Amino acid sequence: QVHLVESGGGLVQAGGSLRLSCVASGRTSNINVMGWYRQAPGKERELVATIIPGGTTRYKDSVKGRFNISRNRIGNTVYLQMNDMKPEDTAIYYCNARRAADQYAFWGQGTQVTVSA
Repeated sequence: QVHLVESGGGLVQAGGSLRLSCVASGRTSNINVMGWYRQAPGKERELVATIIPGGTTRYKDSVKGRFNISRNRIGNTVYLQMNDMKPEDTAIYYCNARRAADQYAFWGQGTQVTVSA
């Protein structure tokens, strides 16, 4: 089992920055992909960014050039640096980790990010 705890959400003005962190505990040696998803009110949960061992990243088109995902050296913590934020970035952000053997997904409890105009 893997337990994920997010931190760093909050309220920011448009154009501002926030940094989210997610720490994984438990059987973290079984994890390969880690990432961030978000869900706005009335919308489906969507992928924001992912990172795999070795550092290859993937981003939602609307955050490319503004958001940066990174992972610490031992691989149990993932960060999302969000710059030039827009009101449409407002959502609950969820940390995600996938088990290498079967891609089973673990989820954090979510952290609220609100961007005011």
